[in-house]
Amino acid sequence: MHTFHYSLDQIQDAARQLIAYAGKSKIWVFQGQMGAGKTTLIKALSKEMRVVDQVSSPTFGIVNEYDMPGGFRIYHFDFYRLDDPTEALDIGIEEYFYSGEYCWIEWAEKIAQFLPEEFLLIRIVIDSDQNRIITLQHTQDAN
Repeated sequence: MHTFHYSLDQIQDAARQLIAYAGKSKIWVFQGQMGAGKTTLIKALSKEMRVVDQVSSPTFGIVNEYDMPGGFRIYHFDFYRLDDPTEALDIGIEEYFYSGEYCWIEWAEKIAQFLPEEFLLIRIVIDSDQNRIITLQHTQDAN
């Protein structure tokens, strides 16, 4: 487990730390209350990973696809508006999760029973208006 603080003007540094900690993990679960900065952090991560597409919250479409150099993709999910977890199966989340591409998931607690066993958990806590505390943990290290 790794915990650190960052201010919003240091978000690119936080993104670099997160990428370094993630290692080979491709499934990233972002956890935090509404307004904690999950999507803001995802935008910073996308910049660090040289995403070529416009990054935005997929709240209404559930999933956005972003292209990276080299033909790689990131799938960005937001399950906030999901009423029934089985709706996630209708969009083919299992295919996304086991595609070998990055999957960044907001509001994963709505589909907890469908998450792979191993993922990187990214907890964001509001410390103040401009400061956040982030905790990173690989689920395989939790035991």
